[in-house]
Amino acid sequence: MHRCILPLAALLILAPTALSAQLTSAAVRPEEPAATGSPASPPNLTLSHSHVEDWTILSLSKSRLPLTAPNAVLLSKSEIEGGCTRELLRLQWRPNDPIDLYLVRPAGAQKMPVVLFLYNYTADDAVFREDRWCSRVTQNGFAMAGFATALSWPRMRPPRPMKEWFVSELQEALATSAHDVQMMLNYLETRDDLDLRRVGIFGQGSGGAVAILAASVDPRIKALDLIDPWGDWPDWLRLSPQIPGAERAAYLRPDFLARVSTLDPAGYLPQLKGRAIHIQLVSNELVTPTVAKDKMAAAAPDTATVSRYPNAKAEAEALGANGILGWLASEVHAGSSQ
Repeated sequence: MHRCILPLAALLILAPTALSAQLTSAAVRPEEPAATGSPASPPNLTLSHSHVEDWTILSLSKSRLPLTAPNAVLLSKSEIEGGCTRELLRLQWRPNDPIDLYLVRPAGAQKMPVVLFLYNYTADDAVFREDRWCSRVTQNGFAMAGFATALSWPRMRPPRPMKEWFVSELQEALATSAHDVQMMLNYLETRDDLDLRRVGIFGQGSGGAVAILAASVDPRIKALDLIDPWGDWPDWLRLSPQIPGAERAAYLRPDFLARVSTLDPAGYLPQLKGRAIHIQLVSNELVTPTVAKDKMAAAAPDTATVSRYPNAKAEAEALGANGILGWLASEVHAGSSQ
């Protein structure tokens, strides 16, 4: 797909030396082995409701979606070498949009802090099936939860035409994904094995934009680690090479810019005072233009940490063997007993 010209890395958590490396194509999605007693094929939880979701509102309470997450369908539960379990759950709260949630935690662990991972829209959710997550969550003492955001490849289903993508439907993609984060946290809060008093969130690229927007309306999110988050829409849409030249003019129209103006992460970053925030900016990552990166950094609260690196190698060397996870672990554990 031409809209994946310059996607960000999806595997940086598991391979720190490959931070911000580019994916050249979407991965094929192998099926997760079904747990005993699970459905032979994943159900599509068909829904119908009379209310139209409000894409102008970030808060779930005013979105017209139900506030209570429906029961999750367990599609599979796998034991991972190293003493962890990986659950694949399906949840749904809008028609024709079932969402697969991956949850990895040390087996038998109770009341663990949670870190939610939101990758760039170009990444396939196969990254959440990597067995190496077990050593990462065990070492850092939290549960990993991850799902694909709206308008990403794993969630593209007929009758939506393929010409529609994350940027062409930017208002929808941002708002629905921010709603999804809140709904996922509502579901995770119902579980006895997790501690939702302290939630960390990792956001990469478009996932970083969603993380900021969701955190602005959900106080459960206490720590954000963001790698080259999208934002500053007028500059991003004008300059990002992610956008095909033939489409750019449509995204610079006043009506398009007006629809996304109230969903600009650069406008919400200053509101996140009191949260632990780490923003990592890689100079040779080209999807987010330099001017947009600078404006995002300037918008961050004074207490935020902004780290700049010339390239992915320098970033990996600075982060060390534990990658970004060490910082997130220290932050979620700092508040998990509150």
